[in-house]
Amino acid sequence: MDPTTTRDIPNIELTNEEMADIDIFAGLELNASSDIDVPPKLIDQVIGQEHATEVIRKAAIQRRHVMMIGSPGTGKSMLAKAMAELLPKEDLQDILVYPNPEDSNNPIIRTVPAGRGKQIVNAHKIEARKKIQMRNTMIMLLIIGIVGYALICGQWLMGIIAAAFVFMALRYSTPREETLVPKLLVSHDVNGTAPFIDGTGSHAGALLGDVRHDPFQSGGLETPAHERVEAGAIHRAHGGVLFIDEINTLTPHSQQNLLTALQEGAFPITGQSERSSGAMVRTEPVPCHFVMVAAGNVDAIQGMHPALRSRIRGYGYEIYMKESMEDTPENRRKFIRFIAQEVKNDGKVPHFDRSAIVEVLREARRRSNRKGHLTLKLRDMGGLIRVAGDLARQEGAEFTTAKHVIAAKKAARSIEDQISDEYIHRSRDYDITVVEGTRVGRVNGLAVMGSDSGSVLPIMAEVTPSQGMNGTVIATGMLKEVAQESIKNVSALIKKFTGKDIRNMDIHIQFIGTYHGVEGDSASISVATAVISAIENIPVRQDVAMTGSLSVRGDVLPIGGATYKIEAAAKAGIKRVIIPRSNLDDVLIEDRYRQMVEIVPVDHIEEVLQSALVPENRDGFLSKLRKMAAVHPTPGIFDSNIGPSAV
Repeated sequence: MDPTTTRDIPNIELTNEEMADIDIFAGLELNASSDIDVPPKLIDQVIGQEHATEVIRKAAIQRRHVMMIGSPGTGKSMLAKAMAELLPKEDLQDILVYPNPEDSNNPIIRTVPAGRGKQIVNAHKIEARKKIQMRNTMIMLLIIGIVGYALICGQWLMGIIAAAFVFMALRYSTPREETLVPKLLVSHDVNGTAPFIDGTGSHAGALLGDVRHDPFQSGGLETPAHERVEAGAIHRAHGGVLFIDEINTLTPHSQQNLLTALQEGAFPITGQSERSSGAMVRTEPVPCHFVMVAAGNVDAIQGMHPALRSRIRGYGYEIYMKESMEDTPENRRKFIRFIAQEVKNDGKVPHFDRSAIVEVLREARRRSNRKGHLTLKLRDMGGLIRVAGDLARQEGAEFTTAKHVIAAKKAARSIEDQISDEYIHRSRDYDITVVEGTRVGRVNGLAVMGSDSGSVLPIMAEVTPSQGMNGTVIATGMLKEVAQESIKNVSALIKKFTGKDIRNMDIHIQFIGTYHGVEGDSASISVATAVISAIENIPVRQDVAMTGSLSVRGDVLPIGGATYKIEAAAKAGIKRVIIPRSNLDDVLIEDRYRQMVEIVPVDHIEEVLQSALVPENRDGFLSKLRKMAAVHPTPGIFDSNIGPSAV
């Protein structure tokens, strides 16, 4: 390794022993996570989302609506629940629905202070039972009198008939007292917090309220209209928080009605099915003064009703959730507290000792995919913590240790990671992935599956004489928009390196095994290398894999998922991986892969070609590279026959 070219390269990966030597615990004196105090309020348990936390506090005081956009598992639902804890509870109300004697299909709505609703309904029920008991007593006495008189007169048969007629007449002619009892539509605990209602994925009836169908609509057997009224999520959230994740999955009709509820603060309940008898019933407007917390991924904005989003922006806040936070002593302390929170909230796994905490922090660094950062995709990290705790409990261990966390990383792998491993094994069996020797026009590219798994992506190129007036670049493999555009940028570099007019040739590029398509431009250097190899008939080393975006001037630009791509290459048996130099600090591969693969950071395409291609005329090859590098000189790259400095 050339010290003149590597002295500025930082230590990109630390073992547990090396991490233990630095102040990983940020000054905390602890033996296990049980020594950490967990804040009682949810808002104080949120880590890494300082801006979002500040906004939620303000929004709770002013009762503003909030929309949170970000990746799954970054704390959106937790912040929404925390907001419900912060809302004042003295304004909570119970909602009652009464029968309307003038129009039974238009029930009356009344509100009372929280806790009073049950008292009112119970009082009406007691009064109704008294009236029913009095009525039944009077009917019984009347029947006994009729039957007794008939027996005295010797007309007992006529007496029984008369008694039955009187009973039926009184039974169906007098009003049913139970039908006059109001229904408690929404109830709140006077000592509880403001309601938090999750309306994610609700259909129209569950979200906006509904009226149940009544199969018996006559003959005195029908259920009163007010008894069939059911509150929706917007009504149960009255005085509290209505949380809707993946807001774009709601139908346009539901989003429009939700907007109306936000604007009016009240929304009548009616049957949501036109074919149901409930469609005849429509209550008075039911109060629904709630704070709306909408959430979703970035694509949720595209499917959201424009007026609904405008309402939230005009009367509230929009928040983008961070996916990582800087790896500072303060943030490490917060992450250690997060571990303690997860153990406490789970209640079934043993606490983590110091070695386990170090291993979790190391994994948080790996999953951040950014140099000097810790991941904030805490749902996934919480899953790792629980699996590690389950393994420790299975062994009967007093504490969860580093070995349990390491084992949990293998046991709790994502579906994409398992598919990637299976594909790597099968591709080796059928020679789809080649990791030895050299091939012309064939390059081992690298890709990311899901969010935490890499895969080897073989790319092949072939050049044929043009069949038309102009040559074309034909790329296959279900390439999506960004990937297709990156292919076009490669043509400029091909002209610059080869000096040939590609208008006289057709360039065929094939991505092997891309059954679910290819997106992004991280395969740009792989495509360029494969095409140049095919045009110049220069073999490519098959024990080399590469990943990197490419500018039209040949600069190798940063990409995502560098750590997972390198690990996938190591698992496939590849010995050297070329990555953008700007991604060097992002790499934190597992200890077991450290000796299996050599990492080569590069800045420009000529460094990639020098490391990957194996020309017969090396002097002529280096001459071409010097011409390419003339505009973007890279000091020391051509001083020897050794490739770019490896780490």
